Amino acid sequence: MQIDLAGRTALVTGSTQGIGAAIALGLARSGARVAVNGRTAESVGRALERLGAELPGADLVAAPGDIATDEGARRVLDAVEHTDILVNNLGIFGARPALEVGDDEWRRYFEVNVLTAVRMTRAYLPGMVERAWGRVLNIASDSAVVVPAEMIHYGVTKTALLSVSRGFAKEAAGTGVTVNSVIAGPTHTGGVEDFVYELVDRDLPWDEAQRAFMREHRPQSLLQRLIEPEEIANMVVYLSSPLASATTGGALRVDGGYVDSILP
Repeated sequence: MQIDLAGRTALVTGSTQGIGAAIALGLARSGARVAVNGRTAESVGRALERLGAELPGADLVAAPGDIATDEGARRVLDAVEHTDILVNNLGIFGARPALEVGDDEWRRYFEVNVLTAVRMTRAYLPGMVERAWGRVLNIASDSAVVVPAEMIHYGVTKTALLSVSRGFAKEAAGTGVTVNSVIAGPTHTGGVEDFVYELVDRDLPWDEAQRAFMREHRPQSLLQRLIEPEEIANMVVYLSSPLASATTGGALRVDGGYVDSILP
């Protein structure tokens, strides 16, 4: 398959590192002009340097701003007036016993993991509809379906994100704009390395710690390893392309077989 996104602009939220950075790189490799977002101009600048070094000549745009706030969202909208591809990747996670998660933390998780996607979709979807082409992709998680006992506050927000995706897909029905969510499985990022070491012996070398984590905390994974960010990005790039024109309102899995279901 030939995926050509030349002439398209993409915005990837939370794309200074991890899955977001891999998605930004994948979209740029396919020819898209890619706006990189992070909370500060400094973090975005460092990310642009890394991405530019990996893909010389890539058309990259700085879009700093904390989109969990109105002011930060306005900064991003000023930097990227319109986009053809919106990837709502920003998210936070962390382990905490369910009864210890207070109201403020519940609100913070909902603000960052759900309302940022709603806010950015609300801002950019009308322009996509007017131009009769667009892609909105929300990066969800296996935790949306298999809610982990150690972070139900995170799982609940990702469950909500699936509904957000389906609802906006209905809003865009018949317009040429598609809206989907991507259910990412346990993925190898710096943040996940820290999370793994919260749950297993910190003295273990990384390879052993990863295997122990998967064996003890994610035993239903058929892949039996953490997914690499590039593997998530591959699905996002495909769904961002004209080749995925008939796929909308879906929740597509890149989870290593973690969710025990025969449905997507």
